Amino acid sequence: MIGDKKVLFSGMQATGNLTLGNYLGALKNWVNICDEYECFYSVVDMHSITVRQDAATLRKRSRELLTLYIAAGLDPEKNCIYYQSHVSAHAELSWILNCYTYMGELNRMTQFKDKSAKNADNINSGLFTYPVLMAADILLYQADVVPVGIDQMQHLELARDIATRFNGIYGDVFTVPEIYMGKVGRKIMSLQNPDKKMSKSDENPNGSIYLMDDTDTIIRKFKRAVTDSDNQIRYSEDKPGIKNLIDIYCATTGKSSEEVEKEFDGKGYGDFKLAVGEVVAQCLKPIQDRQKELLNDKAYVDGVIKNNAEKASYFATKTLRKVQKKVGFPERIR
Repeated sequence: MIGDKKVLFSGMQATGNLTLGNYLGALKNWVNICDEYECFYSVVDMHSITVRQDAATLRKRSRELLTLYIAAGLDPEKNCIYYQSHVSAHAELSWILNCYTYMGELNRMTQFKDKSAKNADNINSGLFTYPVLMAADILLYQADVVPVGIDQMQHLELARDIATRFNGIYGDVFTVPEIYMGKVGRKIMSLQNPDKKMSKSDENPNGSIYLMDDTDTIIRKFKRAVTDSDNQIRYSEDKPGIKNLIDIYCATTGKSSEEVEKEFDGKGYGDFKLAVGEVVAQCLKPIQDRQKELLNDKAYVDGVIKNNAEKASYFATKTLRKVQKKVGFPERIR
């Protein structure tokens, strides 16, 4: 709790190109709730290097992601938007928490198994202890709530377990975070394989809408979206392609699935796909334009980076010093 507001923490990796799923499932929800909480939104570049990265590309994408946060509607004066690597307390707390996390807990993490299969030539220890760094990210800011997708819920549960364990030994040190899940757009699926989540790393580029796709590309991808043969626009689990398109339309327009069914009653899939493509393109265009402006305003963005790193470091260091004292590290001489 900071002042009268609960604290919210979340972050994204600056790897690959963000998709519509990243926006509707996370970033749009962040914007919708940011006035309710004291928010810390990190570009989690330290997590990114569990997989080999080209240094120049990572720096470029990190800046693009930070400006995208702002372009999407997060005010850096009201929200702390910062690079994870600029706050050394993340790494320091992660080491301490490693010593309070059990091997069996990390062995159960399904994402480690999935990523190991994809990166068989680089199964490094960072990939294994990634969830501990994620726990440090959250606990540093005494986060009350953490917006997570379904694929990250296991990691948040581990963060809760670590916090509870540490508190059980040393007293009331960490806030035990709660899960926050948006009501709409929680999981956007691939346009080409609606049984699979839309992904930055999809081998089929037609499966994902990227946030920087132009209008023609967006419309073309939606026209090619996989549906079914009965041509009924109905929200049903047995119609995964249409259900996914309705989810996207709802998350973009704010309408309910019932309203969408009524709006397109008697119309065919071609009309519906075009309509979904058009509302998505209209939604993304202002974000794209604003990001271009920000990337051309080096002085402003550099100021945001510096000021928000200082703010994040202030709150993170308060928690870190408390933890260091609890575990017995010598006090610093000022």
